[in-house]
Amino acid sequence: MEDMEKLKHLLEHWIEHNQEHVKTYSEWAGKALKAGKSETADALREIADETRRMERMFLKARKAI
Repeated sequence: MEDMEKLKHLLEHWIEHNQEHVKTYSEWAGKALKAGKSETADALREIADETRRMERMFLKARKAI
């Protein structure tokens, strides 16, 4: 497999992996909020937002191949 094909495959994997992380972070933010840990919930929501931003960057990289 040539390097750019391999990179495209890796980007697809990283995009999917990031989406799974966003889901997990969001679920745990909800659990933290329910447990009265709003600061923790806020941090986890912020992490989820940053992970979405990373996903957009991965998509940009994939498009540029």
